[in-house]
Amino acid sequence: MRVLFLGSPSFAVHALEALIAAGHEIVGVVTQPDRPAGRERRLTPPPVKVAAQAHNLPVLQPETLRDPVVIDALSALQPEVGVVAAYGEILRRAVLQIPPLGYLNIHPSLLPLYRGPTPVAGAILAGETVTGVTIMLLDPGMDSGPILAQAVVDLPPTARTGPLTDELFRIGAQLLVETLPRYARGEIEPRPQDHSRATVTKMLKKEDGRIDWSLPAIVIERMTRAYDPWPSAYTFWRGQSLRIISAAVVANESTASPGTVIGRSERGHPLVQTGSDALELVEVQPASRRAMSGSAWLAGIHADTIQLGNG
Repeated sequence: MRVLFLGSPSFAVHALEALIAAGHEIVGVVTQPDRPAGRERRLTPPPVKVAAQAHNLPVLQPETLRDPVVIDALSALQPEVGVVAAYGEILRRAVLQIPPLGYLNIHPSLLPLYRGPTPVAGAILAGETVTGVTIMLLDPGMDSGPILAQAVVDLPPTARTGPLTDELFRIGAQLLVETLPRYARGEIEPRPQDHSRATVTKMLKKEDGRIDWSLPAIVIERMTRAYDPWPSAYTFWRGQSLRIISAAVVANESTASPGTVIGRSERGHPLVQTGSDALELVEVQPASRRAMSGSAWLAGIHADTIQLGNG
């Protein structure tokens, strides 16, 4: 089929590669413009652009898909169908109407649950035990279009957003190439979502990762995994940020104020009192330093009382 592909980050490359391997003709690849990245703020292409150029595919990098000139350029490609994998912009009607078969979208959740920009983090924060990936048809709404296929995936209690997102898009890429020809032949009846069950995630901000120690330990532990790699779960010690990379919940009934280091765990890591139970700081990263074990960080602290959270 003649496919117009839209995607940007590294995990979207899985879908592009799968479509190429399946023999589809990629008439165009639309991705975000090159952006400054790294400490030196060098102009860096999106991973999808790099992958597309490796296959000598035509690449478009418009600032927005609302531009009539861009819409005309996409129409001129005459795609039969579009595929979207984390492109980074909601498609408006003028773009949605270009391919006769519409656009198939890979969404890393079991829709209608966890619509929006951060579905994997949302599932981890909620303590879900299963998640999955959905192949859906795009409509003008936010992840509200009809469902074509889904795959259910176990969500282990150690799952972190970065690796889990990549895994879900790998699964989604395979599900996509299995679903696309069946949909094109009319063998799949799109299934409307039950909008009454929908949950919506939000775009994350750096402040979302700041730990409120009055929350239960189980909530903070989930933050360390849901906000990895960004914005990370962090606190403050002596005015400097302290990233909590890995943590564990330890049952206790201490009356210490939340944020107080109340001792060491059996593994030697610091135990921090929370609103409910204690949090064992297994791995941390102080500002401008490398990641280290919680015990190593504690060994370098010279204070009778350690109170975390003061910025």
